Amino acid sequence: MDRSGRYAAPLAVGIDAGGTRVRARCVDADGRLVGTGHGGPGNALSVERPALVRHLAQALASAVPERLRGAVAGVVGGFAGAGEGGASARGRGVAEECLAEALKGLDIGGAALRVYGDVEVACASGPGAPADGLVLIAGTGAAAARVAGRRTVRVVDGDGWLLGDTGSGFWLGQQALRGALRAVDGRAAWGPLVTLVLDRVAPGRAHPALDWPDRHRLKQRIAVWAYAQRPVVLAELSPLVAEAAHQGDPWARALLAEATAQLADTVSALNPRPGEPLVLTGGLLGPGGPLGERLRAAVEPMGLRCSAVPDGVGGAVALARLLTEGAPDVP
Repeated sequence: MDRSGRYAAPLAVGIDAGGTRVRARCVDADGRLVGTGHGGPGNALSVERPALVRHLAQALASAVPERLRGAVAGVVGGFAGAGEGGASARGRGVAEECLAEALKGLDIGGAALRVYGDVEVACASGPGAPADGLVLIAGTGAAAARVAGRRTVRVVDGDGWLLGDTGSGFWLGQQALRGALRAVDGRAAWGPLVTLVLDRVAPGRAHPALDWPDRHRLKQRIAVWAYAQRPVVLAELSPLVAEAAHQGDPWARALLAEATAQLADTVSALNPRPGEPLVLTGGLLGPGGPLGERLRAAVEPMGLRCSAVPDGVGGAVALARLLTEGAPDVP
């Protein structure tokens, strides 16, 4: 923005639509921030279309001031559930349609539009917006991928809460809840993590001195809580694992170590080459995430150049700027 309060046209908008929320960021031609916004979940396969349009519009409305919407020249969205092939290819089509509808509803017309998978914008969020490299995402879910020419060419895991996502927030939360049930049964020690988990799911009802009838009622309450939730809600228990580990709970520390080992194995399955970039992102691996430093140490023998980013919106913005410039490497 210059001294008169005007931004340099054209504007570019990047969107990172993940399983938990949609993030949007708008910048001007000089890369200066115009605005940011966020909305509800943005997975192109699991969120119903009307809700996805609404969440996208909410994020875009905050990111792009109404008076500047006619200056938007390029929009790039990175969507969970919109990768390459199979169901993800269908998700990409859904994402394109919903994003176009959200833009139309806000009178952002005439802008060039591209949709990528969340892995691809995460890769572009690394230093220099690389077109090729490796990505490891560990948040609610977990997956690793190889990106070439800004498109995903191989994915390891990302198989969802029921079949995979090993080492993810869901995996940690599920293990924590299972361990709490074992402790209530008397099959495991009742340590800090058990207390934290039970305080969350059955507040005021849990204590290691409970007799068997009270423990049985507690088990029933835990089961009712768990089965009443959407499965991914178990990921919300994962911060308790990090908190208990900080308190010295050996079981919590063991869970973090196992999650790290599983994620490192996921990267290893991509046959990484020394010197390749590895972008780490997601709540567990992004800046300040509880597994970030552990994972860096685990993959150090692979010789990768690791960088951590909070999300993929920076990469989406970088690709949107390339799109507005007509860069040849944007498919």
